Amino acid sequence: MSLFGKDIDSAFQGAGAKSGLEIWCIENLRLVPIPKSSHGKFFSGSAYIILNTVLLKSGTPQHDIHYWIGNDAKEVDSALASDKALELDAALGSYTVQYREVQGQETEKFLSYFRPCIIPIEGVFSMGPGHVNGETYQVSLLTCKGDRVVHVKEVPFTRSSLNHNDVFILDTASKIFLFSGCNSSIQERAKALEVVQFIKENKHSGNCEVATIDDGKFVGDPDVGEFWSLFGGYAPIPRDTPSAVHEQPEISAVKLFWITTEGKLCKSGTSTLNKEMLSSNKCYMLDCGTEFFVWMGRNTSITERKTSISAVEDFLRSKGRSIGIHLTYLTEGSETPLFRSYFAGWPQTVEPKLYEEGRGKVAAIFKQQGYDVKELPEEDCQPFIDCSGILKVWRANGDELSLVPVAEQMKLFSGDCYIVQYIYPGNGREENLFYVWLGRRSVMEDRANAISHLNAIVNSTKGDPVMAQIVEGKEPIQFFLIFQKLIIFKGGMSTQYKSSIAEKGISDDTYDDTKTALFRVQGTSSLNMQAIQVNQVSSSLNSSYCYILKTEATIFTWVGSLSSSRDHDLLDRMLDLINPTWQPILLREGSEPDVFWSALGGKVEYPREKEIKVNVEDPHLFTCTFTDGDFKVKEIFNFSQDDLTTEDVLVLDCHSEIYVWIGRHSHVGSKQEALTLGLKFLEKDILVEGLSSETPIYVVTEGYEPPFFTRFFEWDSSKANMLGNSFERKLAILKGKAKNMEAPLRSSWKAYSMESTPDGSRSRSVGPNGLGRSSSPASSVSGSSFKSSDYRRFSSPTPITKNFFSAELPSPSSGVVGILQFDQSEADVNLLIYPYERLKVVSNDPVTGINVTKREAYLSEQEFEKIFGMSKRAFYELPKWKQNKLKVSLHLF
Repeated sequence: MSLFGKDIDSAFQGAGAKSGLEIWCIENLRLVPIPKSSHGKFFSGSAYIILNTVLLKSGTPQHDIHYWIGNDAKEVDSALASDKALELDAALGSYTVQYREVQGQETEKFLSYFRPCIIPIEGVFSMGPGHVNGETYQVSLLTCKGDRVVHVKEVPFTRSSLNHNDVFILDTASKIFLFSGCNSSIQERAKALEVVQFIKENKHSGNCEVATIDDGKFVGDPDVGEFWSLFGGYAPIPRDTPSAVHEQPEISAVKLFWITTEGKLCKSGTSTLNKEMLSSNKCYMLDCGTEFFVWMGRNTSITERKTSISAVEDFLRSKGRSIGIHLTYLTEGSETPLFRSYFAGWPQTVEPKLYEEGRGKVAAIFKQQGYDVKELPEEDCQPFIDCSGILKVWRANGDELSLVPVAEQMKLFSGDCYIVQYIYPGNGREENLFYVWLGRRSVMEDRANAISHLNAIVNSTKGDPVMAQIVEGKEPIQFFLIFQKLIIFKGGMSTQYKSSIAEKGISDDTYDDTKTALFRVQGTSSLNMQAIQVNQVSSSLNSSYCYILKTEATIFTWVGSLSSSRDHDLLDRMLDLINPTWQPILLREGSEPDVFWSALGGKVEYPREKEIKVNVEDPHLFTCTFTDGDFKVKEIFNFSQDDLTTEDVLVLDCHSEIYVWIGRHSHVGSKQEALTLGLKFLEKDILVEGLSSETPIYVVTEGYEPPFFTRFFEWDSSKANMLGNSFERKLAILKGKAKNMEAPLRSSWKAYSMESTPDGSRSRSVGPNGLGRSSSPASSVSGSSFKSSDYRRFSSPTPITKNFFSAELPSPSSGVVGILQFDQSEADVNLLIYPYERLKVVSNDPVTGINVTKREAYLSEQEFEKIFGMSKRAFYELPKWKQNKLKVSLHLF
């Protein structure tokens, strides 16, 4: 929230209130707002302030401030931009991160806002009418550097500007030439083609030819001759001299300085840095070689902060280190992962997630005071694939795999490891999802064998199935949803497990019907519920859960005071599932008899509230390389599907789970290798977010991305199915020949597949209890319209009918206010209009017979804009995960 005072420029009024970019330019020592139509247009003689606001999944806004200094900007404008950036930070509560951006040395985060590139314009910004240049078209030669975001720089239009390492664009009046140095990478060439497209559309109105020239290609192509003729004829490009090769800067020790109120730098601390060395009453400079940070304590004034920033900039100029240095300014509490990584043992902080905590806690408070309240729906519990498919489970026992009978599939043991195969229909074809589940108490030999078995099965399965490694207690929601009902018992059946506890002299507590046991019941619905056997002690209890206690003589069900009616329903269902013959004694928290506490070894304190559920966080995408034992990770900011380049391996970090994506042309040869990269990524914890080594790891192959991966992107399946390297694909798109590069469709969904099951047996779609699996509410989400009873008989989904309703209008008493013509990429149908109050998940008078995954579609245009603050068209242009986040916050999901 903005905190404006008398010292804050009025131009910042309302800044940061909405997601997206806001830009101001310094003109005549005043801040002038830049209209959206001119975003990305920068003049080299001016200075700018850029604010980027992102609404995080936690519900809190994240602000990044950049001030951009053109190479020809006046010193007074540059200084004013720095001061105004600090003012804007103060207006936004001093929780922003500020970056100094110098023309030609911009950070990748900054450039990611203006894809594919920025090409600074000579001159100074002016709000007056622009000058129309009627002269002949000015030929220009540009160099493009970068394989993710592109630094574009104009160089002299001479042959001597060309080299073998970079990619160049020669822009003429009638044709754009792309010259690729022989040492440039495929990714750099592909990114340069995006710049070519940008120039074609913005400078030529889409009307010009495009030619690609390969370094070393002399004859046989008229474009080559035309290109060299513009330079006065062909002449060989000399090899780079040793001095032209940029050497890697020496890695120097990180140094910390505190900055006095007079602007003097005093060295502070030792070689090992820790957070305690930073005082809230001071400002500091952290020298990391090519990266500098200014850290400003929470109790420092704006004047002190301005003095500190000036002192650091003067220091860099005096040392001749201004070029190629990135400067980042941080206020206490807004430290970036990179900054925190330089300090030993920086404490992990859990940011308050108001929506996440409040949803359950507000209901709990009212419950304790005797009010009957309805719970809000759980977030991120919706399935993204059809969960009524075929489930198979194997138990690993050394070199052997044993198929678990269907009736026993819902029962896993904590001392064992299992392989789970799930086959489901997706876009008219059969999809496979494999998990290896590692029990919390399983032995290392069993874990290694289970992973080896999984790789063998996956490699022998047609297509490129998704593979995942999960550890008990860290299961992703998708795993629970495909099981629907699951019981996890203590103990194990494997030979290695039995031998291990025997060697250690530990008694075998493997569950059977004769033993005393305590189960915690959890879940969100009858299609997602679990019973977990926990230690039989009272400290295992929690007021927000329900439990089943089985003793030799009695069965107790214990209902926590903060549990919901939904929890009580799950308790009854799970009790019947474990043993339908049990006749329990119901106990409410606070009314337990002594025999209950005796069975738990006596009454002791236990938690009174649920642990905060770790939801899928705002995702971060990283490139990963592993050469000669050196594992390198680099973040891609403001990512999109286009960043999934076929030559690379990338990691999508969602905090509670990660995805390792393998491009078709990457150097990773197996899913096992990709799994190893995922483990190394968890080890590195690049965001310093406290990632557990047991975080679920999914391995996804290009062209076989499942819906629970693609939901994080604005997904275009035609791009995912293209052949060729990234340069060839971009060139085909540029020349309108993308269709020629599309791969043939994979085989359709087959009835009773034998090839995809290791034992070759045919499997019905059955649930863990031996009955038919429930139909999934995700059929519309996954793109399939099959029902559990008939989806195997078809090779493609049933086409969507455009008129869902008859021409007869509903009666006024139905609460329907009209019919809406709804148009979006996923469907084009006539939908009835309902009021928001009836469409909410928590409505007292809910609408029936609608597509519950598209509640927002039934709103009128006017009410939609009022509630969402944007048009429907703008909403459906957002990535799926952002759409879902907004819908959840408005109780429409």
